[in-house]
Amino acid sequence: MAGRLIYVMGPSGAGKDSLLAFARTRLIGEPILFAHRYITRPSGNGEAHVALSVEEFAVRSVLGLFALEWSSHSLRYGIGIELDGWLARGCTVVVNGSRQHLPHTLARYPHTEVVHVDAAPHILEARLGARARESAEQVAARLARRAPFSLPDGVRCTTIDNSGTLEDAGQVLVKFLKAEAHAQ
Repeated sequence: MAGRLIYVMGPSGAGKDSLLAFARTRLIGEPILFAHRYITRPSGNGEAHVALSVEEFAVRSVLGLFALEWSSHSLRYGIGIELDGWLARGCTVVVNGSRQHLPHTLARYPHTEVVHVDAAPHILEARLGARARESAEQVAARLARRAPFSLPDGVRCTTIDNSGTLEDAGQVLVKFLKAEAHAQ
């Protein structure tokens, strides 16, 4: 029995981490797993991940310990190979991914379900500024780089607007994940 991969993506500041944390607490007991990301950045600021040094990440990469990995904004990101075992056992697995890495993910996992989280530009700007991870100039540059993305033909995408309350967008994500987990 093959599982189902749910690939959550969207621009920085769209609230992906907040939505995933919201869903995780409301889906306890459901057959849904949330994959940890390995990132070459200290943890904190509401982002749940395993912090690795650049050297630790490189060693894990060379050893083939990532099912998915990518670089973005001078950082390295990875999803562990446990993803393959979970999918092989029929689990629904949620991954916080990158829009730019989506084609690589689809090449490896062609039946991936895509969720695009977005928010109004002024909301993105306010959230990025509040995180205080970057200078005002870096936030402006990040927002200016925001490019539209396109999906390959046949790839289904569910869009969640997270411009309003976390509760509203979170309930949409929870409903979607429950439906996907029980559709198997």
